[in-house]
Amino acid sequence: MNALPTTHGCVPGTGSAPVPGRGPHRGRGRAGWWVPPALLALAFIPVLGGTGRLIEVLGGPEVLPTDDRFAASPVPLVAHIVAAVVYAVLGAFQFSARLRRRRPNWHRRAGRLLVVLGLAVAFSGLWMTLAYPRKEGTGDILWGTRLLVSSGMGTAVILGLVAIRRRDIARHRAWMTRAYALALGAGTQALTVGFGEALFGAGVGRTDLMMAAAWVINLAIAEWVIRRPTVRRTKRASRARPALAGPS
Repeated sequence: MNALPTTHGCVPGTGSAPVPGRGPHRGRGRAGWWVPPALLALAFIPVLGGTGRLIEVLGGPEVLPTDDRFAASPVPLVAHIVAAVVYAVLGAFQFSARLRRRRPNWHRRAGRLLVVLGLAVAFSGLWMTLAYPRKEGTGDILWGTRLLVSSGMGTAVILGLVAIRRRDIARHRAWMTRAYALALGAGTQALTVGFGEALFGAGVGRTDLMMAAAWVINLAIAEWVIRRPTVRRTKRASRARPALAGPS
């Protein structure tokens, strides 16, 4: 979902004919093959946990510790898990440059579904935060962070939709990248909480901060991904201009 370059295979800053076999699409397709598998790996733990909880809520065997908060009103939990699992898995493939290039119609159709799923994830997350009692061992920091993250994800999805309707592809990809980064917070939390508790110990405040740190880390990486191509293009263009100017 990174911004597309403005010089489609041309030498940067010159507008000359493409260099055979060295177009940016081919290079980026090969270089970014690992992105969808990496995102799926990050999503694996929350997808597995969510599926286990869903099986339990729907009357199956208990595969996770029982959480009585969901017994009286399972609807927001079920909506959140189903939407989040499909969003995490399907969304990972939207980051494949090769798939976007070879199957643009699939990319667009999947994108429409992901808008619906992303809004469902965000608003069901808000619903659960406001409707369910707080989980034992969590405090105000995590509660407030969840409100911000759910609201932020919903806003990012809407802004991404508005951008693509205006044909602003770069802005669309930026907002959808931010939304996906927030959605994968639970995957990063497995790392921040696991390593954090091993290093600093457990506690309500510390655990809240470790959980919140996961979303901050994901957003920071998303911003780096969004901005990095522009920086690289600017540097390449700057190096090309003196060569075009010739000796003074």
